[in-house]
Amino acid sequence: MAFASVLGLSAQESPKEEDYFRIRKVRTPEGIILEVGGLTMLPNGNLGVSTRRGDVYIIENPTSSNPYFRRFASGLHEILGLAYKDGALYCAQRGELTKLVDTDNDGKADVYETVYAWPLSGHYHEYSFGPIIAPDGSFFVTGNVAFGDEEWWRGESRVPWRGWAVNITEDGKLTPWATGMRSPAGPALLSGQFFYTENQGDWMGSGGLWQVNKGDFMGHPAGLRWTGLPGSPLKLTTEQFVSKMDERRIKNDQGRFIKPENIINEQYKTAFDAKQEFAEFRLPAVWLPHGILGISSSQPTIIPDGVFGPFAGQVLVGDQGMSMLSRVMLEEVNGELQGAAIGFRSGFRSGVLRMAWAPDGSLFVGETNRGWGSAGDANEGLERLEWNGNLPFEMQTVKAMPDGFEITFTLPVDTASANDLASYHVESYTYKYHPVYGSPPVDMSSRRIKGVKVSADGLRARIIVDSLKQHYIHTITLDGIREKDKFYSLIHPTAYYTLHNIPQGIKLTMNEVSTKDSSIPVAEPAPAPAAPASKQAGKPAVASKALPAKTVVAKAPTFKEVAGLLTKYTCIACHNPDKKQIGPSYTEIAKRKYSNEKIVELIYNPKPENWPGYATEMPPMPHVPKADALKISAYINSLSN
Repeated sequence: MAFASVLGLSAQESPKEEDYFRIRKVRTPEGIILEVGGLTMLPNGNLGVSTRRGDVYIIENPTSSNPYFRRFASGLHEILGLAYKDGALYCAQRGELTKLVDTDNDGKADVYETVYAWPLSGHYHEYSFGPIIAPDGSFFVTGNVAFGDEEWWRGESRVPWRGWAVNITEDGKLTPWATGMRSPAGPALLSGQFFYTENQGDWMGSGGLWQVNKGDFMGHPAGLRWTGLPGSPLKLTTEQFVSKMDERRIKNDQGRFIKPENIINEQYKTAFDAKQEFAEFRLPAVWLPHGILGISSSQPTIIPDGVFGPFAGQVLVGDQGMSMLSRVMLEEVNGELQGAAIGFRSGFRSGVLRMAWAPDGSLFVGETNRGWGSAGDANEGLERLEWNGNLPFEMQTVKAMPDGFEITFTLPVDTASANDLASYHVESYTYKYHPVYGSPPVDMSSRRIKGVKVSADGLRARIIVDSLKQHYIHTITLDGIREKDKFYSLIHPTAYYTLHNIPQGIKLTMNEVSTKDSSIPVAEPAPAPAAPASKQAGKPAVASKALPAKTVVAKAPTFKEVAGLLTKYTCIACHNPDKKQIGPSYTEIAKRKYSNEKIVELIYNPKPENWPGYATEMPPMPHVPKADALKISAYINSLSN
């Protein structure tokens, strides 16, 4: 039994995200639709905003209660990034990097200059993201892949440099930089280095944060078809890739391609296995577990000094589908970046795509969801996240140790709870590397906590974890930890550490750690044997008459009864009982009249072609135990009434 349960306490008694970080809507004039594709702060404190509808606005006094919107440019094509440099704005349209200049100082751009134009196939999914300004003043732009006609599930690079990051100079010279990208919606410069976030999909088991160096291959094979062109920093070819990795291009008896589905209990390969085959392969620094810390990762940004409390230098990552922010703590171990990801703030009104820091330390959040789907009650928006100056009780950092992990806290912990092994739980798992859309967690196992050492000031806890697994995600849950003075529980009790390397160093000895574990039951004395029941009050025993058996009809569970399962298996990340979200509502699914067994089958191997109106595929989820899947199915079907 966990420590919290012993005391009869509930996390409901503790403060929430919104008690420290408040979301404020930026007042927008009637008639302006801010499907935000790009944000950038200008030197004078104004905010530049680009939209998917092709407009660029300058917002004066953006943190005030009455900001002023001025349209700076219009008529552009789906602007999914905006940057400021030397008096000009730069944006990535669908087919070019464009420079916008106001030469006559009337507040509107009168020069629309093409810095570089790239080819397009015309496919709707060929989004272009950026630009990001490099330290030398050049620009990074990333390009989405398209998706097939017959093989609609397979990302394709139909024209050069789709699925690539490219570098473009002011004078219009393009240099291919890295490939293997599928949906690179979050390019960013973090501490002078180029990073990007990726979305789950084919060959991408989950979203994550990648560092990008010239010549890297991030894992999606579509862009490899252009490595033979002049200037390519990679020599890995599609043919070489296919010789090692099965694309599963299989046709049926009618000669039509068969969509690859997840295979349960198969011999699979992981991204690390691919790295062993291809020297160019780049693993993510941090995985962002799908459905938990997002489903459509977007822009990352570093938290500056002096804002948002004790988290300076860490990275916030947006998510478009779940309308939320995660916090990432990076560290370098054996020359490779790795680290932990943890929830930070949810509840934005639409999908989080872009962020920009205001001079007052608040964070502008630009939002959109048209065609993509997201949590929230709006299709677009511009909001501002403010910290109230109070310290939340959180894991401040999580670091790998030679024998486990060290967690630092923002506030001192209650030592009784922190010294109890029942307060900690660690699991490990990984993802498949395959052409199926996403991956279920595989090779999941609990890792035994052998001991814990809590610092004298109560700000650090170091746990010994049995059998750490390299290149696996380690889920570190601290449900039983309590704050020292007010006995609060952690706002976010679970961190997800991507462990590529186990550091060298001194391990803890068992005589310096606590091994107390309140979850181990204490043996109780055996009860005294019962008296014979053959006689009562000196009278002979009378045989009881058997009652007729009653037919028991199984009652469908209520939402309250399955809410824990829906959270545990990340179902609520995409589905709502009665409202369309990233996926269809449970009520809408119930109208299909699937049997419970059929819903279980679709949980294990979804059929996105059955729901053509939804852009984001559901990943296979065979790790959900059948008993739990049947309970969820019974709840869904109860909604048909």
